Amino acid sequence: MGLGNEVQKILSWTSVCGNLLLHLVWLILHLIINVWYSVLGIARMVENTLISSGLLKSYNAVNISKVRYLAVVIDSEEACETSKVLELLCWLASIGVKSICLYDREGVLKKSQTAIIEGLNKSQKAIVEGSDHGTLGEKHVDLEFVSFADSKPAVAKAANLLFAKHYASTKPEKPNFTESDMSETLQAVGFGGPEPDLLFVYGPVRCHMGFPAWRIRYTEIVHMGTLKSMEFGSLIKAIHKFTKVHQNYGQ
Repeated sequence: MGLGNEVQKILSWTSVCGNLLLHLVWLILHLIINVWYSVLGIARMVENTLISSGLLKSYNAVNISKVRYLAVVIDSEEACETSKVLELLCWLASIGVKSICLYDREGVLKKSQTAIIEGLNKSQKAIVEGSDHGTLGEKHVDLEFVSFADSKPAVAKAANLLFAKHYASTKPEKPNFTESDMSETLQAVGFGGPEPDLLFVYGPVRCHMGFPAWRIRYTEIVHMGTLKSMEFGSLIKAIHKFTKVHQNYGQ
């Protein structure tokens, strides 16, 4: 009986020690991961600062001609911050981006369209307030405002048009639709538009938040973090990286 109690105590003590050891290992790993991400965050912050100040010469010359059309997807809650949206647009204009599509799911940016355009026009003739990235001069920027209402409902309208045109008739042969047929129909119902070369996502999630899928078949999508934490250096870095990538487009 006494031997059994001793064995039970030893097993119990071993179990407790094992649990403590596992907990200690977990804490150490957690600490290492936190330190690692903190170091990466500091390094990224320093790099963005150096890029913004122009000290990293490799980022000074960006071939912006490769970004003919840029899309910016913003979380609807953050899209309410018109001042931050304007600051972002001013940065893009100062870099040389000519055509920008602004998207948020709930249509907040669409409702603020007039204020955004007026604010951007005023900023184009002055130094961007609160930054030292130069003047915008007379650089013109074309803006397009898109919401989820231009996405899924557009496909439904296009499908209805195709059905009425080809399947509601009495013709015995029914055609097989191709991608080009759908694109032409979307254009016909007023939901076409150019395909962005590059798409920036500002928000807590890494997805395009319902941006029209038929317009991003070959688009490079980059998650930029939240709008509150946006940095000019990270913007330059993302565009510079995109211009250095060779795209085969499936060939």
